Amino acid sequence: MFEEIGGRFRQLSGPVRGAVLMTAAAFGFAGMNVLIRALTFELHPFQVSFFRVLIGLVFMLPWLARVGIGGLATASHKLYLSRSLVGYIAMLCTFTSLAYLEIAEVTALSFTSPIFATAAAALLLGEVVRARRWTATIVGLCGAMVVIRPGFQDLNFAHLLVLASAALGGWNAITVKQLTRTDNPNAIIVYMTLYMLPCALLPAVFVWKWPSLHAVGLTVLLGIFATISHQCYTRALAACEASYVLPFDFSRLPMSAVIAYFAFGETPDIWTAVGGAIIFASTFYIVRREAHLARNPEADGRPPPVPKPAPPA
Repeated sequence: MFEEIGGRFRQLSGPVRGAVLMTAAAFGFAGMNVLIRALTFELHPFQVSFFRVLIGLVFMLPWLARVGIGGLATASHKLYLSRSLVGYIAMLCTFTSLAYLEIAEVTALSFTSPIFATAAAALLLGEVVRARRWTATIVGLCGAMVVIRPGFQDLNFAHLLVLASAALGGWNAITVKQLTRTDNPNAIIVYMTLYMLPCALLPAVFVWKWPSLHAVGLTVLLGIFATISHQCYTRALAACEASYVLPFDFSRLPMSAVIAYFAFGETPDIWTAVGGAIIFASTFYIVRREAHLARNPEADGRPPPVPKPAPPA
């Protein structure tokens, strides 16, 4: 039955598969946030991040045993290493912030990733960013300020951690998209966990506390959610253009709010909803604008791509 369902799913168009997979990933990430919050009641975020990476690797071992070491063949080890280091720092920032902020608030601020990516492309890479995208970037940052409301409440250090994680996450999304062009999605997940594991172990040692049976059960669930979510996320990016599927990730905000309400009684205030909507609108514009420019670079004053010369007969 599962093979029949899988076969029918693979027959769907790339955009449809990407939308379904990204929505599934959004639900999984929302569930992950709730499990992380529950675990931080007992364990330090450093230790929670270590268990998340370890259990995620364990769940990928059956695939690795089936395909063998040959399934990990790649020429992108440097890219994997940098992606894993950045990804671990982003994970640690998010896990720590979830111990202090409401889940919906963390989720809303995490959607500023494309906004930071646009600013970094202009300031660090020297890319041309015109007025419309700068305006969308500023509007998105204003949305983040609506969520945080500095001046109306104390600016929590956890807010800065979420924004740092979002900035690093923008770079990660680009890296994953690059890797899906050459490597198997399963191999991408395995390499991510392999390179992250020693990074996660070192800080966890200094705050180590043996978890209770309840915490062990939650870590297993966290590993399941993490593995499935990253599988869906990676395959969604491989199915079609990132500009099409990334907006579906915004379903994570209402999902997170609903799950957090039933799990912890958290009720996001109106400012989190308003700020999240502003961030969504600005990010959606940036993502769609980037897709348009990728197809029509001359629309932004960029030179059209030079066609490659035909190979000699």
